[in-house]
Amino acid sequence: MPLADADRELVEAELGREPTRAESALFENLWSEHCAYRSSRPLLSAFDSESDDVVIGPGDDAAVVALDGDTYATLGIESHNHPSYVDPFDGAATGVGGIVRDTMSMGAYPIALADSLYFGGFDREHSKYLFEGVVEGISHYGNCIGVPTVAGSVAFDEGYEGNPLVNVACVGLTTPDRLVTATAETPGNELVLVGNATGRDGLGGASFASEDLAEDAETEDRPAVQVGDPYAEKRLIECNEALVDEGLLVAARDLGAAGLGGASSELVAKGGLGAAIELDRVHQREPNMNAMEILLAESQERMVYEVRPEDTDRVAELAERFDLGCSVIGEVTDGNYVCTFEGETVVDAPAEYLADGAPMNDLAREEPEQPERDLPGLVAGDDSGVDADDTDADPDGDALREAFEAVVADPNTASKRWVYRQYDHEVGVRTAVRPGDDAAVMAIREAETESGEPLGLALSSGAEPRWTAVAPYEGARAVALENATNLAAKGATPLAAVDCLNGGNPEKPDVYGGFAAAVDGLAAACADLSIPVVGGNVSLYNDSVAGPIPPTPTLAVIGTREGVDAPPASVSGEGTLLHVGAPGGALGGSRYLAHAGGSDRFPDLPDDAPEVVEALSTVADADATRAVHDVSHGGLAVALAEVVTDETGADVAVDDALALFDETPGRAVIETTDPGAVRAAFDGIAPVSELGTATDDGSLSLSVDGVELTYDADAIRDLRGVIERELV
Repeated sequence: MPLADADRELVEAELGREPTRAESALFENLWSEHCAYRSSRPLLSAFDSESDDVVIGPGDDAAVVALDGDTYATLGIESHNHPSYVDPFDGAATGVGGIVRDTMSMGAYPIALADSLYFGGFDREHSKYLFEGVVEGISHYGNCIGVPTVAGSVAFDEGYEGNPLVNVACVGLTTPDRLVTATAETPGNELVLVGNATGRDGLGGASFASEDLAEDAETEDRPAVQVGDPYAEKRLIECNEALVDEGLLVAARDLGAAGLGGASSELVAKGGLGAAIELDRVHQREPNMNAMEILLAESQERMVYEVRPEDTDRVAELAERFDLGCSVIGEVTDGNYVCTFEGETVVDAPAEYLADGAPMNDLAREEPEQPERDLPGLVAGDDSGVDADDTDADPDGDALREAFEAVVADPNTASKRWVYRQYDHEVGVRTAVRPGDDAAVMAIREAETESGEPLGLALSSGAEPRWTAVAPYEGARAVALENATNLAAKGATPLAAVDCLNGGNPEKPDVYGGFAAAVDGLAAACADLSIPVVGGNVSLYNDSVAGPIPPTPTLAVIGTREGVDAPPASVSGEGTLLHVGAPGGALGGSRYLAHAGGSDRFPDLPDDAPEVVEALSTVADADATRAVHDVSHGGLAVALAEVVTDETGADVAVDDALALFDETPGRAVIETTDPGAVRAAFDGIAPVSELGTATDDGSLSLSVDGVELTYDADAIRDLRGVIERELV
């Protein structure tokens, strides 16, 4: 994709001449949507990114928040959507590699990954092919580098048929004295490239990610996909640790989008400086590479460092110890960003203009409206908002059973065990709550707590495309509330978040309107919940011949708790089962409507969401609490199915089908031996109702307005095992 005529005119005016071929390609990539956020940057000011715990917010390779005075956590998120369509294994694998290097560039050691994945309908062979390849790529790379994948989400929706999404978040640990940033500091310092040799793979990756996927993308765009080497990445992780340990790094940047040109120009631009780089010095693995290829190749497992001149020999020694290439490629200057090749100047431009000069797009918005109510005939109750003449107020057992089984067995709500069993989620021996629960919990032994136990760091990540397709603004608010509720269910208090904002072609007003509404909704909910959004990623042009994706605001949230002894989602068989939180009285965006047909408005979200999250976190940590599980995707139907084990079960009753399938987030099922204490904790905040009791018979006995449904653990496992059954 050549530099647009309007952009070329701006560049020529700034430089006072025509750009060279290398400059034109560099501007094309750095001013692409993927790098410059030309359509989304005006929207991002809606996010509140500050709190007393935020050390470094948006703008660096990863954000940094304080866990205590001596321990920092880093948090970042990356999208690798287009590459994962063209080559699912390598596209997803290099997405993991990139976000891990973003973590390393802050002087942090990666301790956890979360992957949120979105594919077309599970009944389609191509979707399964992409799904299997992406999961294999993530598991291979993560397992090889020894970073556990502990959380995430998987969604299947026809909107992703021609354009899957692969969003990967990473958490790291560092300390104040080890912290490194991506801001160059001093003219005269050397620029050192460490890692794999540079090849021609990934050329034009940034511009490729900034255009719609064509019908022939799987073959024509394959050269734009990077190829990863996790074993080199592991060596780079350990080398980076050694460099940080010895205090050899002044600044650092991961080589990702736009390769060396992107990383080095952004590094010096952030410091208001320039660079003098000799491209001939770059260690290469392919012959006869030209200046543009060396500048823009997105070969993986590479970092660029600002290093004091007296330390470059030691950096080279450490690189050699870990069998990594090392090149002193130039120096930081107080002038322009200048690159030479074979004695000729091929780039000479202001670094800040390269990195930040792209003009913003002025785009119109046509926000989609919520659908009118057109519910099928199963839902009963006055709160459904439909005329009683249009509903079956007394559904028979067969209809209810069919609906329950369809929702519980839906690939979106079914067990994701097939996915996370491929990940080594216990490497590093920090994982206290494993994948498959509402949120993962990691043990941070480096942080002090009053109890003397390790600090628990909880992590949740995901979005729900049906919610944001029906109501982009309210659906995005629900995404934030659901992730916060996931943390609270494990007794954690939300600390900070990063987002991956995925949308279709922003040049289409209705698509941009839905995307903008989702951004605004996510920002409003995070502000309401006092969760600073400290960084993120924007991925647009997720559009193909199959159409645009739904607006998909993936949110990854971390929170903290005293100790790591969090309540499980499955019941113990010892207590009373309570439902806490306010139902929303509607089924818009629900799994039930996905199967039954019809439409409805999105459910009302609670006005007192922050108080609900805080109360739930407190109750989850109480001695009388035996289990906590959030209610959201699939409603109570799925939540109740998920609490059953081979040894324990539940005997419960709900009012009607609406109560069973409502997906309003901010709710939970709690097993407790002290129901009065739970009611007192939520008094004046949210309603608490008794569902029934936990049992020791390994089955679910469910009464819905007089209709009785019973399933033993084997039957539930069979319903929820659709993904494993199809793919194993």
